[in-house]
Amino acid sequence: MKTIDQLLADGVAGQRVFVRADLNVPLDGQTITDDGRIRAVLPTVKALADAGARVVVASHLGRPKGAPDPAFSLASAAARLGELLGADVAFASDTVGESAKAAVAGLADGQVAVIENLRFNAGETSKDDAERGAFADQLAELADVYVGDGFGAVHRKHASVYDLPARLPHAAGYLIATEVGVLRKLTAEVERPYVVVLGGAKVSDKLGVIDELLGKADRILIGGGMAYTFLKAKGYEVGISLLQEDQVPTVTEYMERAEKNGVELVLPVDVLASGEFPDLKTKAPADFATVDADKIPADKEGLDIGPKSRELFAAKIADARTVFWNGPVGVFEHPDYAGGTRAVAQALLDSDGFTVVGGGDSAAAVRTLGFDENAFGHISTGGGASLEYLEGKTLPGLAALED
Repeated sequence: MKTIDQLLADGVAGQRVFVRADLNVPLDGQTITDDGRIRAVLPTVKALADAGARVVVASHLGRPKGAPDPAFSLASAAARLGELLGADVAFASDTVGESAKAAVAGLADGQVAVIENLRFNAGETSKDDAERGAFADQLAELADVYVGDGFGAVHRKHASVYDLPARLPHAAGYLIATEVGVLRKLTAEVERPYVVVLGGAKVSDKLGVIDELLGKADRILIGGGMAYTFLKAKGYEVGISLLQEDQVPTVTEYMERAEKNGVELVLPVDVLASGEFPDLKTKAPADFATVDADKIPADKEGLDIGPKSRELFAAKIADARTVFWNGPVGVFEHPDYAGGTRAVAQALLDSDGFTVVGGGDSAAAVRTLGFDENAFGHISTGGGASLEYLEGKTLPGLAALED
């Protein structure tokens, strides 16, 4: 895989360099609530601009239906990128139309443009190779060189991620190089004890990675909504908590295999339970009780791990040499249910091991709860991509960057 440093050494002055970034930032209207993914691509964009390239940045945002939708415009992301670069950034109001062509044609050496949301064109996400390829052909007309740096999208077989690199000389940006290096430390070069903390809503989203980690991790800590399927598999009452009943047999088999393999599978021993989901808009005080994990009332829902579970999780993380965390362990968006996620983050900080926050909601939680991002070993920009890498899957966007 050619690196951006090799590309820069060959010289990029005057060349149009297409950077597939991941600017898929959360928005409140048109206000960016977390600019972490924009900041993550800055080193690549700045290095190319400083070397005299004419930089064309492209990304998706959200899930528009293959047509323009103002709610998913990249205009705010383009403006924020300009603020962070300290330079004007041109913005094209389409992907491969007249606005995009004019924006790229207007670039001088060292300048940057952002084109509109790639998913406004149905060809970006099409499962039809010909349709996807036709869109990649149009994108290729905007550039001379391709740099892949949108790690959060490399698990997608999309036109700008998979098909476009085949049409242009290509290299991996700094972010992708960093992410892949970190993931190798979680797979091929693991220091032990190796502890994995998994949270989030659905256990079905994590089945593949759990299956793989049952042969690699020393301990797996389960929290969040997905924990209640495990608790149900143990025969516990889980009330109206999130539950995927159809996954109970699989989870049961995983618990049996963990015991056979000597992998410690750690579940919550107490939870914060309520009969009412919290108001995340006003964050009005919640009404909850702390109950043992095997005594959740039939009319209550578990919304966070309890104080005993927080101490247990911290103790299981304390001696780790490697920690991977993906998914909050409670409804962290509400202050009354943020304690469990805060405790996990703090345990990672207190650990002397190599700590990785695996993107998605866990990365957002770290920033929302006010932790210093630089205090962690690495905060990934791609939750889904990280999980699929750990599952041992081939990621289309990485495969496309191989020579």
